[in-house]
Amino acid sequence: MIGINCYSFPLQRNLSSKSDHKSHLLSFFDSRAKSNKPKTLSMASNSIKLSLILLLTIFITSKAELGQIKETNMTLYFQDWSGGPNATVLQITGHQVGPLSFAKFGSVFVTDDPITEAFDKNSAEIARAQGIYVTSALDGKISHVLISIIFTNEEYKGSTLEIQGASPQFERVREVALVGGTGKFRLARGYATFETIHFDLAVHYVVIQCNVTILHY
Repeated sequence: MIGINCYSFPLQRNLSSKSDHKSHLLSFFDSRAKSNKPKTLSMASNSIKLSLILLLTIFITSKAELGQIKETNMTLYFQDWSGGPNATVLQITGHQVGPLSFAKFGSVFVTDDPITEAFDKNSAEIARAQGIYVTSALDGKISHVLISIIFTNEEYKGSTLEIQGASPQFERVREVALVGGTGKFRLARGYATFETIHFDLAVHYVVIQCNVTILHY
């Protein structure tokens, strides 16, 4: 059922012509529209104010639940084997035999490096570095990194840090963005630097020191 608003107005029987009658009708509806306009604007204004108050309340509540931003700094050691029976890095495109083609454009690598708390490969494992490297520059100098640091130690077990960005892979120190995290590192942001501090070509073994600065809640 459709509701219809009906308005009544006096009929003037002494209107001189159809033109006068039309003019009278237009004048009536124009006056009705003008009288309703302030009410419409007032309702719209109140609706906007209510929406802003609601958004502000949600924002304040969310901030209160998250708490203050904290800064955490870590030094991690990636134990990296690119060859042998226990390799932790494999090339999954364009590789036949011999050394991995890190400088070849389009090469894709998958990794699952153990991360230890100290330089020594026999020191306690605290995390795994799992993800993908792609040689993304035509000249082979840049590797695009997509790495999840998945913590296995008691303090951060199950929490993760997400590292992503362009890494100048043949520079002594490479800096990459830290773009997120989970668990104890929810809403994390920051950066990580990587430096190769040990290289044993004979057994394809590398130790990479990773310094991480994390802002999180």
